[in-house]
Amino acid sequence: MPLYIVEKKQGDVLILDLRGRLTLGPETAQLRSRLNDLVEAGHRKIVLTLREVTYVDSSGLAALIACYTTARKHEGDLKLAHLTTRIRDLLQITRLSTVFENYTAVEDAVASFRTAP
Repeated sequence: MPLYIVEKKQGDVLILDLRGRLTLGPETAQLRSRLNDLVEAGHRKIVLTLREVTYVDSSGLAALIACYTTARKHEGDLKLAHLTTRIRDLLQITRLSTVFENYTAVEDAVASFRTAP
């Protein structure tokens, strides 16, 4: 199953709704490429929603880390929303839950940008 990325804007926050598998191959390359393009275009506040991501492998985790790093290098931030139980557990096991801010609702993730220092 390919990865689909649906883009939405809520104020100055860009929401990328990911759907499908985040695995080694064109899926991770597509996500990295799209995020790089968006950051280069000036988007600094990004939320990735993962509710409809059915599977994440180690390359998928690496892609999420790369996206986070790209956003931070450009003085932006990337947050996660709607994690499935499987993805939440994976982030806990790998200790990436200490890196990524994650929220149960997109609205909470968007609001967190307004309260950030």
